[in-house]
Amino acid sequence: MNIDFPFCFDGRGRTAATTDDDHIRDMIEEFLFTSPGERVNRPDFGSGLLQLVFAPNSPELAATLQVTIQAGLQRWLGDLIQVHKLEVTSEDATLRVELVYLVRRTQEQQTAQFTRAA
Repeated sequence: MNIDFPFCFDGRGRTAATTDDDHIRDMIEEFLFTSPGERVNRPDFGSGLLQLVFAPNSPELAATLQVTIQAGLQRWLGDLIQVHKLEVTSEDATLRVELVYLVRRTQEQQTAQFTRAA
């Protein structure tokens, strides 16, 4: 059983559970939207994406973020997933992360999209 993220309760008032594939997606989302230094026991965990939402938007920012996210996913989730495609785009005040990855345990390809606006 995996606890759903963000933490919530199900219809029976119990801690909500989720599938293995959804749990992996939740862990990717946690990595993306955690700022480095936010976790006490893992100060280098996180992508810094939220800090960059307020930076001047540019293709260079998106490219830098793409490299940072790729390295972080490899480090923190490399035993669970293999990244096939990662694309970070910036449009106006919005950063969009599109990710295609392989779940190592099942060998199934998954696609996820994450968006944050300023």
